[in-house]
Amino acid sequence: MSISTANFKNGLTIEVDNAIWRIIEFQHVKPGKGGAFVRSKLKNLRTGAVQEKTFRSGAKMEQATITTRKMQYLYADGDNYVFMDTDNYEQVELPAANIKNEVKYLKENMEVSLTQYGNETLGLDLPNTVTLKVAETEPGIKGDTASGGSKSATMETGVVLQVPFFVNVDDELVINTTDGSYISRA
Repeated sequence: MSISTANFKNGLTIEVDNAIWRIIEFQHVKPGKGGAFVRSKLKNLRTGAVQEKTFRSGAKMEQATITTRKMQYLYADGDNYVFMDTDNYEQVELPAANIKNEVKYLKENMEVSLTQYGNETLGLDLPNTVTLKVAETEPGIKGDTASGGSKSATMETGVVLQVPFFVNVDDELVINTTDGSYISRA
């Protein structure tokens, strides 16, 4: 399906230069001299790279139809991660290289969304937050407060993040998956 720059919306997916792009933000610009154009910030869904592109106003391009499937993470098998479709129990293996950022937050039996373009798997969408157990950190010292400073903690999945001083080993923490920040105790 062909769309025009007049139909741009944040989150829309388009096909430009044999790549699949998601529109992060865009702006229609009408300079005093010359023709109008659209300045946009796009994310390549295959590589994850963010790039700024400028389109002539009214330019047409193909809309990319992206599908998402609810999947359950089962287990890691060497360099592959195995997911199961919750509707038809079909299993899909993804190489670690394709989901290197998401792997840090994956726990067995976790529900995720698999993003696909035709038969090509583009990646995973994690929930906004996950609950992980602290595997290793320095012990809390009496008198440490929630508002003062932070220390490093290694979570059960191997991700290292900054947490308040009062957090101890075996505490369960709510973590933001978009930026890897500590939110609260579970």
